[in-house]
Amino acid sequence: MGPLSREAWAQRLAAFRASPSAFMEGPEGEDLGRDLLSDLRSEKLNEQTKVSLLALSLEYPAQLWPDTLLAEAAATSLLDTLVLLPPRPSALRRPLLLAATTVLATGGALGPTSGASCRLLPLLLGLASGSDLGRGFGPMSEQRPLQATACECLRELESCKPGLLGGSLWLLRGLLGQEGPVQPLSLLLALALRNTLMVQSRAGAGLQGLLMAGTSRTGGGLWDWTLAEEGDSHLQPQAPSWPAAEEVECGLAALELSPEEARELRAAVAQLLDTTYLLTPVAQAQLLWLLGWALRGLPGQPPALFKPQLVRLLGTAQLTLLHAVLALKAAFGEALFTAQDEALLLRRLTLAAQHPALPTPTHLFYLHCLLNFPENWPLGPEGEEAAPLLLGPQLCRGLLPSLLNDPMVLLARLHLLCLLCAEEEEEKDQVQSPRCYLTELLAGLWQRAALDGGPRALAALCFQASYLVAHYLARQPMVLTPLIHGLALLYRSRPVLAPHFVDLLDHVGPELREPLRVVLRQEVVSSPGGDEALRWHLQMLAKVADGDAQSAALSFLQATAAHCTDWGLQQALLRVCRTLLRAGGGSGLADLLQALARQLEDPDGRDHARLYYILLAHLTGPKLGVALGPSLAAPALASSLVAENQGFVAALMVQEAQAPMRLSVGPRRAKGPLPVLQLQVEALEPVYSLELRFRVEGQLYAPLLAVHVPCVYPGRAARPLLLPLQPRRPAPARLHVGALYTTPTGLTCHAHLPPLIVNFADLFLPFPQPPEGVGQGFFEDLWDSCLPEGAESRVWCPLGPQGLQNLVSRHLEPFVVVAQPPTSYYIAIRLPPDSRLLLRLEAAQADGVPVALRTDDWAVLPLVGDYLRGLWAAEESQVGRTVALEESCLRGAAKVQDTLL
Repeated sequence: MGPLSREAWAQRLAAFRASPSAFMEGPEGEDLGRDLLSDLRSEKLNEQTKVSLLALSLEYPAQLWPDTLLAEAAATSLLDTLVLLPPRPSALRRPLLLAATTVLATGGALGPTSGASCRLLPLLLGLASGSDLGRGFGPMSEQRPLQATACECLRELESCKPGLLGGSLWLLRGLLGQEGPVQPLSLLLALALRNTLMVQSRAGAGLQGLLMAGTSRTGGGLWDWTLAEEGDSHLQPQAPSWPAAEEVECGLAALELSPEEARELRAAVAQLLDTTYLLTPVAQAQLLWLLGWALRGLPGQPPALFKPQLVRLLGTAQLTLLHAVLALKAAFGEALFTAQDEALLLRRLTLAAQHPALPTPTHLFYLHCLLNFPENWPLGPEGEEAAPLLLGPQLCRGLLPSLLNDPMVLLARLHLLCLLCAEEEEEKDQVQSPRCYLTELLAGLWQRAALDGGPRALAALCFQASYLVAHYLARQPMVLTPLIHGLALLYRSRPVLAPHFVDLLDHVGPELREPLRVVLRQEVVSSPGGDEALRWHLQMLAKVADGDAQSAALSFLQATAAHCTDWGLQQALLRVCRTLLRAGGGSGLADLLQALARQLEDPDGRDHARLYYILLAHLTGPKLGVALGPSLAAPALASSLVAENQGFVAALMVQEAQAPMRLSVGPRRAKGPLPVLQLQVEALEPVYSLELRFRVEGQLYAPLLAVHVPCVYPGRAARPLLLPLQPRRPAPARLHVGALYTTPTGLTCHAHLPPLIVNFADLFLPFPQPPEGVGQGFFEDLWDSCLPEGAESRVWCPLGPQGLQNLVSRHLEPFVVVAQPPTSYYIAIRLPPDSRLLLRLEAAQADGVPVALRTDDWAVLPLVGDYLRGLWAAEESQVGRTVALEESCLRGAAKVQDTLL
C-alpha cells in the first residue's frame, strides 16, 4: 500500500486520539507505527503533516512500539530519516531528535547493546558541542535550536540512565563557557554532575578526574554505561521533598574527594551559579534544586557558594524561586541562613500571604510554606508539626481564618491557627487569644451549617474544620468541650447531617470519639420518635449505640417501631438491634425482637428479627460476637439472610491471592500446524477448577485461549498442558499469566504468576517430510523460492565436524531435510504464520563451518543471528566442560597408577 494522503492521515490520527487503546486493538492498529515511520520519508506529505506524525510518536510511543525490539527498530528508522534530510532548513530535525530519544527511553531499548543508542549518543553530543553542524546535517541558521534540542535529549537520557554522561562532565563544562544556548547546557551539566556525585558516593569512589579536560572514568568514551548501570537504582527526584534529605546527606558523606577534585567541583558549581542570571525563573529554581541537594553533606563544599544567589533571591516575587530558596534552607539550615535571614524570610512569607488580591493557588502556596517552614533550630521531636518559633500571634494576626475566606484558604489558615493554639499556655485566656478566636470561628461555622436547606458544601466545610481542630487540639479540654457541645447542637438542629457525623466518628481519635458518641446518643434517644428525621436518627443510633445505656435506646426503638412502615426504615431499625446484640443484648432486646418478628410487614424483616432472637437466646456473649462478625465460611442459606454473613459475600467474590502454584515451560514440541508450548504445573496446595489465562504484550500474537485443569495436588505429577500459539509475526514474546481457581474452602481466587518467555526457537516448525530420495530437490526448490523478495546472509560457525554433529542432533534434528553427517546438513524451518528459514551447513572444517541462510522475511535476520550465536556459545561451553571432565578423569587415573607403583 502506498503512502496515505494528508486527509487520510488526519482522519486516522483523529480516530487514534479519540481512543488509543480501542484503535490499537482494531484492524489498523498493528500497522500504525510502521506506516508512520514509512510515510515520514514520503515526498507526498508536507512538513506540517510530518510534524503532526512526530507529535503522535512523542505522545504515545509505548502504544505505537510496545516492546524493546519494535522500539529499537523505530528509533533506527527515525535516525535514518534524520540523516536523509536535505541540507536546507527543515522543521523536522528537532522533532526527529526528540522522537528518537523518546522511543528509546520509553521502549526500554536504551543500552550499550542497542545500535540506535550507539548512533544517537554521539550525534547528540556532537550537536550539543557544535561539531556536527555545517557538514551536511543542516544550515547554520539551525545551529542554536539544534544545540538546545540536543541538550534536552541528553538530559532525558541522563534522567533515564543516571551517570551515563559522567565521562562528559569536562566537555559540558567547557561548552558552558562558549557561545551557545546557556539554559539547556546549564541544566544538563547540573543534572549530570548531581547524578555522578550520587552514583560515585554509592560506589565509595571519588570523581576520578571526570571534571578535568580530556579525562573520563574509563579513559576513553564520553559516556559510560558502567556508571549508568551503577545508577540504575532510583535516585532522588530532580525536585526532592524535604523529609528525604537525611538519606542524601548520609550517602554523600561517603564520597571521598581529593583536594584537586574538591577545587574543581567548587569551580564547576560556581560556574553554574554564575549562569543563573541568564535563565528563566523555572530553570533557575531547578538548577538550585539540583546543586543544593547534590552538595548537601558533601565534604569540602561550603554552602557559602550559594550566598550571592541567596542575597539576590530573598526579595524575589517568583514563586518557583521562593520555593527554591526554601529548599536551600531545608538543605543547609544555619550553615547558609543566619537568624536574621530566617526572620526576614518568615516575615516576608507572612506579609505576602495577607495580600488581599492574591489568587487562591498563590495564597495556598504561601500558607503551605509557612506550615512547612524549615527552621534552623526546630524544637520538639523530628517530624512533629509545629508553628515556626518566630511566628507569634502578633505576626499572624492578619492570617486568622474568616468565614469570608475561600474554603481551602480557610482550612489552611485554620491549620495554622490550631498550631498556634497548641503552643498557647493553658492559663492564658484573654478575649483576644487564639483559642477564643478559634471557638468563635467554630461557632460561626456550626451556625452556617445548621441552616435548614443550606448547601452541603457548608456542612462539609464545618466537619473538615472540626476534624482539624480535633486532630491538633484533642488534648486541650478548653477546646474539646465546646467542640463536643457545638457538634451536638448542630445535630439537634439538622439530623440530616448524620452521614457526616458517622464519617467524623470513623476518623477522629478516642479523645473526641467517645465523649461525642455519648452526647450524640443522648440527642437521638431524647428526640421524638415519629418525625421525618427518623431514618437519620436510626442511622446515628446504629453508630453510637453500645451496652452502657441500652434501656434508653430500647425505649426509643419501641416508640419508633410503629412508625417504621417501609422496608428502608425497618432495615435501619434492625441494624440498631444488631448493634445492641453485638454489645451484649438483654431481656429488653429479646422482647423487642419478638415483637418485631410478629408485627413487621416485610417477611425479610421478620426473618431478620427471628434470627436475632434465636441467636440471643442460644449463644453467649463471645459466641454471639463471632456469629455476627465476619467469617470465611460460606453458609448454605437460600433466603435474604445470607446478607448477614459477610463471609458468604466474600465467597461470591473473586479474591486476590498469592499464587499457590508454579508454572514453567517444558520441552519443545516441533510438530503440528502451530507452535505449541508445553507447560508444567507444580501445585503448592490443592487447587480446583484451575483456569490459566494468558495475555501477550503488543500485537505480535493473536489472543490466546485459556487452559483449564480440573484439579492439581501438591506432590502429584500433573500432565503437561498444551498452549497453542498463533504468532502474527515470527518473534519472541512475553506471556503474562493469570490463574483463576477455587480453594478447598470454596473461595474463588485470582493470582498473577511470573511471566513466561516465548523464545524464537519455540516457534520453529518442520516442513512435511519429502519422499525418500527427493529431499535434495525439495530443499533446492525452497532455497530458490526465497529470493528475490527475501534475504540471504552468511555466517561462520566456530565448530568442527563433531561439534556440528552434536549441535544438530541436540537442537535441529526435527528440521533436517538432507544430511551427510558429520560435515553437511540442509535444514528447513517453518516460521508461523507464513515464513520460512533455510540453513545450508556444508564443507565443515576443523576450525569451523560456513553457514548460508535464506529467508523470505528479512525482519527475522537479527533474531536468527542471535539464535545461532547462542547455540554456538552453548555448544562451545558444553565441549569445554566435557574436555575438563576428561582431563580430570585422566589426572585421577594417573594418581591411582602412581600410588599402585
